[in-house]
Amino acid sequence: MPSKANIIITYALLVFIWSTTPLAIVWSVSDLHLMWALVLRLSLALPLALLVILVLKVKFPFHRVALHSYLAGSFSLIGSQIFTYMATHYLSSGMIALMFGLAPIMAGLIGRFAFGKHLQSIQWVGMCVAVVGLSVICFAGGASQHIHPIGIILMLMSVFTYAMSIFWVKHVNADVEPMAQATGSILVSTLAAWCLIPFIWQYAPTEMPALKSILALIYTVIMASVIAMFCYFKLVQNIQATTLSLTTVMTPMIAIVIGAALNHEQVSLLVFVGAVILLLGLFIYFYRDLVASRHLAQKIKK
Repeated sequence: MPSKANIIITYALLVFIWSTTPLAIVWSVSDLHLMWALVLRLSLALPLALLVILVLKVKFPFHRVALHSYLAGSFSLIGSQIFTYMATHYLSSGMIALMFGLAPIMAGLIGRFAFGKHLQSIQWVGMCVAVVGLSVICFAGGASQHIHPIGIILMLMSVFTYAMSIFWVKHVNADVEPMAQATGSILVSTLAAWCLIPFIWQYAPTEMPALKSILALIYTVIMASVIAMFCYFKLVQNIQATTLSLTTVMTPMIAIVIGAALNHEQVSLLVFVGAVILLLGLFIYFYRDLVASRHLAQKIKK
């Protein structure tokens, strides 16, 4: 069992990576076809992940339960990211990160209707407030703001797939080390991505992309695919699904600031208000958990 400090560091690293990944994705597709950028990302990440487990001598099981877990984990990568990459045509990097902030709500709804978990009244209130915030963003955004309803729908599908993957991996509960789980999920995702090649072959890159696109692609390979997936599955195995989903509450505003500073992404006042309302809804949704965690921490100190 990792130490508390180790979990906190892993958690913070994941928040940083997920705050910067939306912009890296947007930059990586600036000179590449959307699906080719995803295929290249996974194809380059796979040998890197395999090299890491070889160097670290991590056990990489191939029994039935492990393969089931790899399949479940792949839905948080290829399953989720295919919709995210499609959404880059319609949403800014900040809005993509903001949409991922809905992951806790998606996780709560899946837990309620698929696993029969009870939701408190205050959680339903938080969900409603978040939906109001999302509605404000949809109606306030326009072409100039790089916000489109199609992008919103694509990201909702992406977030749903990601949240479902968390519960699926937890449900399988395979005795697999985090790095092996990440590598197995990347392997399944890469095989799935290769199945797309016949359909996108006509869009294959014919010239070297710009340096910014190459660097962004490398970032998504190393940080977003390998290191983030390792952190993600390490946390999946050691903390609750709803607590893990809290990472997406912290990343949106960071991502919006990064997008504005580095990619000149403009956010109107009304869109910003909608974002604040959405995050307020998430805060209300997690209020009981935050209070309970604070009381537990105080008891431990005593």
